[in-house]
Amino acid sequence: MLEIKSIAKTFKSGKNDVVALNDIHLRVEKSEFVLIKGESGSGKSTLLFIMGGMLNPTFGNVVVNGKDLFSLSEKNRGKYRANEIGFVFQSYHLLPYLNVYENIMLPNELAETKIDKEAVFKIVEELGIKDRLYHKPSQLSAGEKQRVALARALIINPSLILADEPTGNLDERNTLEVMKYLKIFQEKGGTVIMATHGNLADSYATRTIRLHKGELIK
Repeated sequence: MLEIKSIAKTFKSGKNDVVALNDIHLRVEKSEFVLIKGESGSGKSTLLFIMGGMLNPTFGNVVVNGKDLFSLSEKNRGKYRANEIGFVFQSYHLLPYLNVYENIMLPNELAETKIDKEAVFKIVEELGIKDRLYHKPSQLSAGEKQRVALARALIINPSLILADEPTGNLDERNTLEVMKYLKIFQEKGGTVIMATHGNLADSYATRTIRLHKGELIK
């Protein structure tokens, strides 16, 4: 479903090269729930961004559903992300001047399959934020903001969700709520790859991999 082949990523820091990832090989099958763990700076976010085609690797390939992401043009890679990959981030990435409904509808600008309004009403009801539909992000709690971000990721019916520390700003109750919805997505046939440093997600995963200083620990 997703295969990473010999991925390496090096950043420039002044005159020095900083190795963020070194020769990563990984295969994730359909309907897996994979946790990526490691200390801060181990390369978790970098690896997720490369998996989603948002950051070019220095070396290596990422193949998702038979498509080599970095053999696609930037435009086609963007279209593929918009239709097949849902992203959930620690900092929500909600536009402050849009209400909940408008934030969830944002993928409509890029996705080939247009979002039905009824689908939005259904998903906000499932996520328990129906009464917040016309509120701005500033009027929401942290847990509500993350559920809006999750709704935006799910609304395109992606095959893959990439989640970068999605519970990092949440208390235990809201963390478990977000994990519950990610687990439901996985149990319906979706694939979840989530970077985290905590332990509350452990029981939801089918597999855990660990990074240390940019290298996959066997």
